[in-house]
Amino acid sequence: MRTTSGRSAFAVTLYALLEPLPLGFFSAAWLFDIIYMRGFEIMWTDAASWLIVFGLVIAVLPRLISLIYLFRGSAAPEKTHFWLSLLAIILAVLNAFIHSRDAYAVVPLGVILSTLVVALLLLANVQLALRQRTA
Repeated sequence: MRTTSGRSAFAVTLYALLEPLPLGFFSAAWLFDIIYMRGFEIMWTDAASWLIVFGLVIAVLPRLISLIYLFRGSAAPEKTHFWLSLLAIILAVLNAFIHSRDAYAVVPLGVILSTLVVALLLLANVQLALRQRTA
């Protein structure tokens, strides 16, 4: 049986359900940006902008839950995961503003920001998984 070390079971469950979703949305938006860059079909950048918005909406609740536990004394891997994810979300907000421009103005800055967001979230998840595995 796994304990949550004084954490609410509901919060832990909600966090576990919602945490991976933004990475999926941001990864799909990144792929759509790359497809748009290859063919310049406006549909792809419109879809990417919606995916970024959905990813941001879903990313808020897990970050709030992890922020609460950050101040209650989290382990170092969880703190690193929180700060890398928060930086990725800040970049995703900037990316949402870039994607609100005309479709031709999205390239290349939108693609660069999408790449950074996905890379930061992957780095955050991989370092957390590897550090928890060795602990």
